[in-house]
Amino acid sequence: MVYLTRQEHFNAAHKLFNPKWSKEQNDAVFGVCANENWHGHNYDLFVTIKGTPDPDTGFLYDVKKLSVLIKEKVIDKLDHKNLNLDVDFMKDQLCSTENLAVGIWKQLEPHLPAQVQLHCIKLYETARIYVEYFG
Repeated sequence: MVYLTRQEHFNAAHKLFNPKWSKEQNDAVFGVCANENWHGHNYDLFVTIKGTPDPDTGFLYDVKKLSVLIKEKVIDKLDHKNLNLDVDFMKDQLCSTENLAVGIWKQLEPHLPAQVQLHCIKLYETARIYVEYFG
């Protein structure tokens, strides 16, 4: 089994806010991340696929095609957007990095060819905080 990772980057704003809770409870749980005026992150996204390399090319999957897929299905929907307001696949969800990683998986997985599998979404919110999702 060979693993191939493509790194991408996007910037997005969001706020952590549970509409079922009071402002005070949201502030207590989410702190500054519940800021009514939003806040942003410079996200780093690592998409890892796995499979067996093609004997004719030596490639697991054409990385240019993988890059286009990630751009069309994920980056174009997220970059310089408000995750809470602008992103269809985050609608009605708490916009945590954990939920965002799951949403990214769901955007990519159905569009990969049969010869490869999505292995991992690793999403850095900051240089010291990241989430890994394995489906």
